[in-house]
Amino acid sequence: MSRIGKKPVSVPKGVKVSINDRVVTVEGKNGTLSYEHRPEVSVSYDESASECSVGAAEGHEDSRETSAHWGTTRALINNMVVGVSEGYKKQLEVVGVGWNATVAGTNLNLKVGYANTISVPIPTGVSVSVEKQMVTVEGADKRAVGEFCATVRAKRKPEPYNGKGIKYADEVIRRKQGKAFGN
Repeated sequence: MSRIGKKPVSVPKGVKVSINDRVVTVEGKNGTLSYEHRPEVSVSYDESASECSVGAAEGHEDSRETSAHWGTTRALINNMVVGVSEGYKKQLEVVGVGWNATVAGTNLNLKVGYANTISVPIPTGVSVSVEKQMVTVEGADKRAVGEFCATVRAKRKPEPYNGKGIKYADEVIRRKQGKAFGN
């Protein structure tokens, strides 16, 4: 059914996987993550091969919902294993004259051209560091890192004329020409 779901998730050394009922818990050097999977899907862990495999639960083999959640469950477990072993990292760039970002306690303060400073709370499990105009977001949970970066970027999206705004470090902004004078 699912091409991605059929592939087992290889668990590296130093990572512990435990399955209790429908809750999959993964522990590693970067922390602990847990996920409660859907009842249509079954998850099993083989310690000898250090692989975690995902399949259809009994009675749900031909269900449409099973095929919808099979590959997703495998991908989420793989993201958890990679997160606790290596971690995830994204970089944001603040582009604009006089614009900057600073970390103050559990908040990220942004000065991006508005009259007041915008304060964005940093979620638990995510670490933020700022160097000049580069904001580095790191964490074990891929969803939390991506969601925080998207929230920060939404505070001042890059505009196409001057390129000012908050953008991902690897993002390319398509520039517009603007008004032509003297026609």
